[in-house]
Amino acid sequence: MTLTLKQQEWEEMWNTTSQDVTSNSDVQSFEYLFQFPQQFGQGGRKDIEVHPEICLSIFDYELRENVVVQLPEWEHPLQFSVSLSGTVIDEYGGKLGAGYTCISGAGIQRQMLVKSSKSRHIGINIHMSPDVLRTFFPHCDGEMLPQLRLLANGDDWQSLIYPEITSAIEQVVKQMMSCPYQGTTKQIYLQGKVIELMALQLAPILNNQAELAPSPQLKPTTVNRIHQAREILHFRLENPPSLVELAEIVGISDRTLRYGFKALFGTTVFTYLTQKRLERAEELLRHGGVTVAEVANLLGYSHLGHFAAAFKRQFGITPSECLLGKKSISPY
Repeated sequence: MTLTLKQQEWEEMWNTTSQDVTSNSDVQSFEYLFQFPQQFGQGGRKDIEVHPEICLSIFDYELRENVVVQLPEWEHPLQFSVSLSGTVIDEYGGKLGAGYTCISGAGIQRQMLVKSSKSRHIGINIHMSPDVLRTFFPHCDGEMLPQLRLLANGDDWQSLIYPEITSAIEQVVKQMMSCPYQGTTKQIYLQGKVIELMALQLAPILNNQAELAPSPQLKPTTVNRIHQAREILHFRLENPPSLVELAEIVGISDRTLRYGFKALFGTTVFTYLTQKRLERAEELLRHGGVTVAEVANLLGYSHLGHFAAAFKRQFGITPSECLLGKKSISPY
């Protein structure tokens, strides 16, 4: 038997079992625990904010049945994944596990089906902003290394790369999963291991990629339509159209909308929408009468941990602290 779910349904299964960090003395303030629903399997996941722009997920769960998740088209962050047990295969033949790791570049992820095997899944996922590459692996001019720019296709289809797993990669993942430290020391230790793992996975491709070509100039009519698209996002924060739908509404291609929006507003459609949604979330929490989970769900966040991490990055406090009336420390 195979269980088929949409991505939102898959994430909501985890959210319904999230644990309050205050109820577990072994969990740090920068960690979130999730248990897999017993009707589908057993085990769980721990999300750790090791850096304001880096989230580490350590998972160990067992599926009772094969699971197929329907992934929508969406703007994906940069992700490094390693599975020590269990396999995940997409409909295009990409494989995580069984000897392969995965690097999911930042950019637009295509719609696809992803099948997780009926087995025990043990490993890690690292989600981060592509800007982290510029910080950790800078070129002599301060920009991102040209060889790594294929991992930052914010306005185009993402790159998917499947490096082979090595004993060195396995060792680093095991060290991350059994980190002996607590508090700030734990975050520092895991930051170092994240960089080490990135280097090991990226090593085979560092010398094989060319720089990206510049984007073409925008026509005045295209500029007007992109401004119209931004206004549509303002009015539909709680139920925004997909990138393809938005492009159809204003009469341009989704590719033109992606690179044009970035050229005009200095950010991607997804990042802009996320920022406005978080501003709306802060407004709702300040007003009171709602829970953090209700606000996250209302604004389309199926993953409570991702909502909390994104909120803290933008405002300097957690959603719960905002609900209690603590003053924001905005970076803007």
